Amino acid sequence: MADDSTRLAVLIDADNTSAKLIKEMFEELASYGTITVKRAYGDWTNPHLNGWRDVLLGNAISPQQQFAYTYGKNATDSALIIDAMDLLYSGNVDGFAIVSSDSDFTPLATRLRESGKRVIGVGQRKTPKAFVEACERFLFLEVLAAEGKGTTEEAKEDQQPRPIQSVLSKALNKVDTDDDDWATLSALGNHLNRTDPSFDPRNYGFGKLSDLVKAQPFIETKTEVGSGGRGHLSVRLKGRRAAEEAPASKPAKKATTRSTAKKSAAKAARKVAAKVQGEPE
Repeated sequence: MADDSTRLAVLIDADNTSAKLIKEMFEELASYGTITVKRAYGDWTNPHLNGWRDVLLGNAISPQQQFAYTYGKNATDSALIIDAMDLLYSGNVDGFAIVSSDSDFTPLATRLRESGKRVIGVGQRKTPKAFVEACERFLFLEVLAAEGKGTTEEAKEDQQPRPIQSVLSKALNKVDTDDDDWATLSALGNHLNRTDPSFDPRNYGFGKLSDLVKAQPFIETKTEVGSGGRGHLSVRLKGRRAAEEAPASKPAKKATTRSTAKKSAAKAARKVAAKVQGEPE
């Protein structure tokens, strides 16, 4: 998450995005910084975009008119990309939110990140993986819709993209830990977002990552209170320490076996010597 000093430009591909969840989207993006630019691109003469009128006015979004010069070609994409590059070189924003489910914006997201800017994608689950991966963070509109209506058990099942045990176990095996294998929740969250920009606890029916990990039977958690009185949550996989310590007992077992073998060999040698000397065993 970003602080209020982070300036964001929100660029919306209206031809490719529904106007129904714009309010929820802006509420979500507000947690990443201060939104200083809000623009929506489309051919506003097209009746298909009539539903945007009240949304544009109610959210102070500046409509950018772009006529479709050639049938079958999306001129809106080009206009959005040109404006994004102008904003990049102006130096007036720190990050971009690109609202679209179109993979054509993949090169743009890549270019903006190469310039050190934050890129947050917003789109539907049908968004091609290439565009999702090109963003630092990707928010699914379906998640925002489910959160607004209240997530049902059916919605939770529909939202789960990957088995959560596999996701969290792999992440905890990669993050930095202390000597007892405890990792901080923030380190886990950062790793998850780096490896999967679309990772969101709400995909699994939880509002926060802390609630998600606490609910998993294969994870241990502990809370430590810092000097400022604020609690810090740490997590680790259950049974990891026991599994790592188990091999340490094997050498002792081997040593016992070797000692027994030596005693048996010594006893056999004494028997042989006694026979040679004609002494009773």
